[in-house]
Amino acid sequence: MAMVCLSDFEAHAKKYLPKIAWDFFAAGADDCNTRDENILAYKRIRFRPRVLRDVSLMDIRTKLLGNEISFPVGIAPTGFHQLAWPDGEKSTARAAAAMNTCYIASTYSTCSLEEISAAAPGGLQWFQLYIHRNRAVSQHLVQRAEALGFQGLVLTADLPYAGKRRDDVRNGFRLPPHMKLKNLEGAFEVCKTNLLDPSVTWNDIYWLRSLTNLPIIIKGILTKEDAELAVRHGVQGIIVSNHGGRQLDGGPATIDALLEVVEAVKGRVEVYLDGGIRKGSDVLKALALGAKCVFIGRPVLWGLAYK
Repeated sequence: MAMVCLSDFEAHAKKYLPKIAWDFFAAGADDCNTRDENILAYKRIRFRPRVLRDVSLMDIRTKLLGNEISFPVGIAPTGFHQLAWPDGEKSTARAAAAMNTCYIASTYSTCSLEEISAAAPGGLQWFQLYIHRNRAVSQHLVQRAEALGFQGLVLTADLPYAGKRRDDVRNGFRLPPHMKLKNLEGAFEVCKTNLLDPSVTWNDIYWLRSLTNLPIIIKGILTKEDAELAVRHGVQGIIVSNHGGRQLDGGPATIDALLEVVEAVKGRVEVYLDGGIRKGSDVLKALALGAKCVFIGRPVLWGLAYK
């Protein structure tokens, strides 16, 4: 069957991925209402089309913090890519570089930062960070990323504790024995307890700034109050995100939160969005509401699963 839209790749991935892997990628928190609302919210937004505007020449390039990309869609940070394809994040990095767009590599990658960087030298790559209880681990990751040429640091702010993803609990999800969280090898034994630091506050932005010269983008903002705090604490970008509905069920769809954040920052920092992007029209709606670029997560994993 010809693959003509993202839902075709989703159906293929669901059919061919092991159930435990599919459930992990597809999971939302609790009842999955926020996960589903991310997609449904776009259906309620209508275009107000204009005609006879001469669209014979179109330029969809944009810049992220001064770096040009070929179109305003990047790759959001997601973990465990080897569950979908043996080359994992290396393939993702190569695809992003081939399309001249931005790839945000996850802390919880099954390929190391070194492998990701080597797979796509010269590609626009940012590094997504969780702050761990062992701050030395996070500090080392930041400094590794900067030394390897990553060009942005994306702090995920909406995961003080992991959301309850019921299918993962039912499945007893763990990585297969032959897969490792390569960036954390030797740092600590994973999946035994909560290793993330729930005491993180806005003051930790200053700590991160003391470690690196990389621009800091904060991911997980959904309100004008937090957007204003992000600007006040000197970040260079905001990703309006609800973690794909995987963290707090009952929060707003990201597209519904976008305008509030854009109006709060008043152009002082760049604003991006992830969550629920499935069609070109979704991208246009996000751009019309003020996003500089959108990032896609699950569809990339479906693409990796296509054989």
